[in-house]
Amino acid sequence: MILQRVLGELFALICAVMLGLAAGAIWLVPVVMVRRPLPELAVPAGWILAFAIRQWVHGRKWNVLLLAWLATALACVYVRVLAVATDVADMMGFGMVEAMRTAGYSMLMDLARMGITPRDIYWDVAGLIVAAIVSLRSAAKKN
Repeated sequence: MILQRVLGELFALICAVMLGLAAGAIWLVPVVMVRRPLPELAVPAGWILAFAIRQWVHGRKWNVLLLAWLATALACVYVRVLAVATDVADMMGFGMVEAMRTAGYSMLMDLARMGITPRDIYWDVAGLIVAAIVSLRSAAKKN
């Protein structure tokens, strides 16, 4: 019984990570279209991720909160890394995958970190707060 619960929690963690990565990749589309960062999309991303995790991934209130935070934070980081990778690919004339492979994970993370502004951090925190509120509110309704 304990093994089943541990495997269930591990599966929920993997699902939350995959949802966060997918949200970051989808978030990249409008960023590339308008050719500027859109940190304000962290709020709807947090709402959607918390709602999706609550409805389809996990049922316990505090686990949903942690998984929603993780997924939202991962989406915020991932979109910045992907945006940097598209910029590098554009500057170098490479394809995106080739640019990511050539630049490497640490360089992309460093470039993304250097590009963060206080405005980005405020919107990311707002997205995390929205994810927390949505996960706890929907948990209160369900339980």
